[in-house]
Amino acid sequence: MPAQVSAHEVAARHFRYFDFVMAAFVAIILLSNVVGAGKVAQVWLPGFDVWWPFGAGILFFPLSYVIGDVLTEVYGYAGARRVIWAGTVAVLFMALMSWVVVALPPAPSWTNQGAYETIFGQVPRIVLASVCAFWAGEFVNSYVLARMKVWTRGKALWARTIGSTIAGQGVDSLIFYPLAFWGAAGWTNELVITVLLTQWLFKVSWEVILTPVTYLVVGFLKRREGVDIFDKDTDFTPFTAQV
Repeated sequence: MPAQVSAHEVAARHFRYFDFVMAAFVAIILLSNVVGAGKVAQVWLPGFDVWWPFGAGILFFPLSYVIGDVLTEVYGYAGARRVIWAGTVAVLFMALMSWVVVALPPAPSWTNQGAYETIFGQVPRIVLASVCAFWAGEFVNSYVLARMKVWTRGKALWARTIGSTIAGQGVDSLIFYPLAFWGAAGWTNELVITVLLTQWLFKVSWEVILTPVTYLVVGFLKRREGVDIFDKDTDFTPFTAQV
């Protein structure tokens, strides 16, 4: 059985898998922003006889919330906070790098500038919305899960992961879509609201579907790391990266 420890006891420990979990989290955040951001896809709903639009990033971005749940559950709020800041800095650097590379004058023999701008061109409004939504949503997710773990005395992991995702993904979607697309060309107010709600419902559904995987990963990491962290004496400020 993993030992139950408080958040203050964590700082002196060295975790074998923390760096790997952090790397997976940051990789998913970056790839979701590059590959999935900004595209609206659609699926056919036979029972309703309609095409239903959704943000393409929904297919993989929710994995970051699953990993976020694992981080908070296994390594505590402070560990998750450090990873959230790493992800935030990585997204900001990705935006800066994209802007610089796209702005560089292309060589006369290279004819792909238009396509490159379409794929990697960063609209400042969307970058701002993405960073703000990610930062706020991840911290809400981690805070709710950490608090619920103390309230439930470590029981009912499924309730903590789903409950924190409902809150965190709700905040993420409420910030991102209005801030990024409200009043933008090609986006009616009704479409913004539809995609916002669809994103939120899909993300929560993904969390429910992946709950067995979350249980397996959490169980594996707790056994290997030998701890079960409860945030009873944690400083929940998001404005630090200290563990």
